[in-house]
Amino acid sequence: MTSRFTELVIDCHDPETLAGFWQEVLGCPTMERGSDDDPSVSISGGGTSVELVFVPVPETKEVKNRIHIDVNASDRDQAEEVERLLALGARPADVGQGDVSWVVLADPEGNEFCVLRSRVD
Repeated sequence: MTSRFTELVIDCHDPETLAGFWQEVLGCPTMERGSDDDPSVSISGGGTSVELVFVPVPETKEVKNRIHIDVNASDRDQAEEVERLLALGARPADVGQGDVSWVVLADPEGNEFCVLRSRVD
């Protein structure tokens, strides 16, 4: 028996806004909001088989992520995808990556992610 990776939980201040950002990045058609007792927001579908769950926490992000998301453009080149993501609210990030083939960005709450050079169909 094994386990299956089904959810990635992301701590944040504003689950609704951050989920909306990642929904646009990944083209996830489904957004589900928790109940009054569960203020989380999740997105799924589209180009990902893993559900992303955004959970509110009081503390702010202070250091580089220990885990991060990598994305590949599906219908444009890397530079065009980076421009699209910047327009959605991402910002350039420097985590000491040096001269590499990927571009490091941060989402609206400062979580780093990479835009890889290769394109997927």
